[in-house]
Parts: sequence; structure tokens; C-alpha cells
Amino acid sequence: MERRKFIRNSSLFVGGMVCGVAQAGIFETYKDTIIGHNSHRYKIDLQWGALNSNFYPVNDCHEMVQDSKGRIILLTNHTKNNVIVYDRSGKLIEVWGTEYPGAHGLTLNVENGEDMLYIADNNRHEVIKTNLKGQVIQVFTYPKESGKYKTKESYVPTETAIAPNGDVYIADGYGEQYIMHYNAKGALLNVFGGRGEEDHLFNNAHGICLDTRDAANPTLLITARQQNKLKRFSLAGEYLSTIDLPGAYICRPVIHGKDIYLATIWSGDGSEGTGFVSILNEKNELISAPGGSTPIYEDGKLHPMSQTLKVFHHPHDVCVDDDENIYVAQWNSGKTYPIKLYRV
Repeated sequence: MERRKFIRNSSLFVGGMVCGVAQAGIFETYKDTIIGHNSHRYKIDLQWGALNSNFYPVNDCHEMVQDSKGRIILLTNHTKNNVIVYDRSGKLIEVWGTEYPGAHGLTLNVENGEDMLYIADNNRHEVIKTNLKGQVIQVFTYPKESGKYKTKESYVPTETAIAPNGDVYIADGYGEQYIMHYNAKGALLNVFGGRGEEDHLFNNAHGICLDTRDAANPTLLITARQQNKLKRFSLAGEYLSTIDLPGAYICRPVIHGKDIYLATIWSGDGSEGTGFVSILNEKNELISAPGGSTPIYEDGKLHPMSQTLKVFHHPHDVCVDDDENIYVAQWNSGKTYPIKLYRV
């Protein structure tokens, strides 16, 4: 794999379409707008990370993470540069990766003092572990040994989560909806979940993360996107509870401090172009929805959510930095670069 460093002072790219309107026009419309609710409010930067798309194109901007050096890493399924590395100001540092046509999930885990990336690739039907130079360290291939799949193509992994002991959990969010549990060496230990509407099953197990906010009792949070639910499981795969988010079609959960952040790709009836960002507090209550309606609870139940400002089209992931700013990557949104929300 060739690693290509940034060698041009390329001009900013502000073109592209967001919700059918030129990005520059939306920037003028929303540049002084504050979005969000309660303690989590933000100013919008639609120009963050914009590059010359002739040299550094993106297709779907699927996911983002921040590494131990504070750099922001974007995963796109454009094979000219699957991985784009920025500093926090949005300046390009480097790009690499040409071998991930279905690049979808991106998880960072620190192992023996070194940052490792786990790339879930839809087209390759596997998860690839690399270092920050793009060198492949390990591959989690199609789990034929699970007995759950007749063909490789029916396994379509979307996300991973890594436990403190190195165990790896892979969500088959676009396939048969199972969760694969491996040890660090790649041996399959357990399989749970599967397709269905019951509590312990999934309709679109799109995202998964490790919730360590209760350090003594780490659990898994797993998206059931088409059910508008976030489901909690033990590390052994036992169903524990559900967080209902009516009207919110959520992608993977991202833990930052005591809060949960979720890109919400659609809302309301699931129509195109209706996304926003969801933020839950330590009680797992929705407290802010930048771009969405005001969260209201009545008798302990959340009122159905919907988009109220067309700042976002299809948010697919969020990354939260040390200053609690949010970077929003979008799927199927005119091949535009991520949007940054500055905490105010």
C-alpha cells in the first residue's frame, strides 16, 4: 500500500451540494446560526476540511476518529484515498489507502501504546486491522465457521468494537444482523443477535461500541437503526435493555465523557435528506439534537424526533474532539467533505 503525503498547497473546495443547495450558499445561510439544545449548542462550519476534489476526492464520508496525536481521520469509500488525515483546523496532513472499495466502519484502538485502525469493508466482506501508516496487521475474514452464512456475500460487516482484553466485536449490519465476538488472535468465541424485531435481535445492526462509562460494568451499545433503538448487551452477548429514540434512524454510538453522540441519518418517516445529530446524557436521555427538533419527554417517553434545519443531509458518523467540537461525516451527500460543529 502506498502512503501519499500532502505535497500541494491546493485550494479549498467549497463546491458540492448539501440538501440540493450549493454548500457555499448554505454557509452564508447558517454561518452565524447556533444549533442544538440545552447544554450542547454549536456553531456551524461547512468549510472545514474542504479540499481540491480533483486531487483528494471523497465518495461517501462514512466515519471519523481522532488519534492519539489529536489528528482527525476520515474514512471514505473512494479508492483514490480511502483514508484522509487532517489536523483539527481542517488542514490536510496525508492520505492513504486504495484497497477498500466498501470502506464503511472505522474504529481506533490503542494497543501496546500504538494506535490501530479497524476498517469494516462492505465489498470485501471482512474487517481489516491496520496501523496509522496503512500497513495491514490482521484480517478478520468471512466467518464461515459460525455456521450462520451460506455465502461470503451474505456477510456485510459495518462496524467494530474492541474490549479492554483485546476481544473484537463485529456487527454484520448489512447482512444477517449477527454480532461476531472474536479474541484478539482472531478465534471466533461467540455469535449472538440475528435478524428480527425482538429485543435480542436487530433490524439493521449498523453500529456498535463499548460503553465504559460504568468502568466496573462495561457493556456493548448496538444500533437497531430501522427500529429507532439503541440496544445494550453484556460482553457475553446477553440482551440487557433498550433506549428508544422514536423518529431517529441512528448510526453508530460514540461515547465521549458521559455522553453518547449519534449521527442520525434520517428522521421522522425516514425520508431522504432528513438527518441531524443526537446527543444523550449519562442517563441515556436525548438532551440535544443539532439540526433536529427539541427533545421532549412526556411520562418518560421521548416525543418522535424530526429534522428542523437542513444543515445536514445524511449524517453517517460523528467524531468528538477534546474541546467537545463535533465533526460530522455524511453518506450520499453530494460527495462533500465533513462539517464541523463548534461547541459554544
